Amino acid sequence: MRTDRRTAATVVAVMLASVASVAPTVAQASPATPSAAAPSACRPANHIAEITEAPASSGHHHYRVTLTAPRGHDACELEGSPTDVRFSDRGTRTRITAGHYGEQRTTVTFGPGRPVHFDVQVPNGARQVPADEASFTLQTPDGQIPGASFAHGRLKVAIGTLIGPVRHGA
Repeated sequence: MRTDRRTAATVVAVMLASVASVAPTVAQASPATPSAAAPSACRPANHIAEITEAPASSGHHHYRVTLTAPRGHDACELEGSPTDVRFSDRGTRTRITAGHYGEQRTTVTFGPGRPVHFDVQVPNGARQVPADEASFTLQTPDGQIPGASFAHGRLKVAIGTLIGPVRHGA
């Protein structure tokens, strides 16, 4: 009977291995180091985003969205402007969507001790509406990071709002 148990154990092991090899894969944030042991700072649940007012330029208001990651998360790489940007005010989504501007192929490293930011550029002449939250999808050199990130802070947005690429610093 020992042979039957060994045979059964072998069959189960082979079946589990074959199921694992055909299981669907989930997109991961690109780690900045090859051996990522901790969760990626790029995942939406693993970072904090805050909106603050930035210096105005000719014809535009600017806001800075700063992302920081707490200790215990691995650094990762981001590239280009966030996509699927939506704005809300007190829980109600505005009708404003945003485009992007600037160089979209520059890669930056983000993680604990390495904050990043992007610009929200709002035209002065357009009718502006208040917002207190922005949701967005971060980009990596390999594509999108699954899930939406959220930033909080007061701002005003309008038709023609553009999002700049992610850059180093707070």
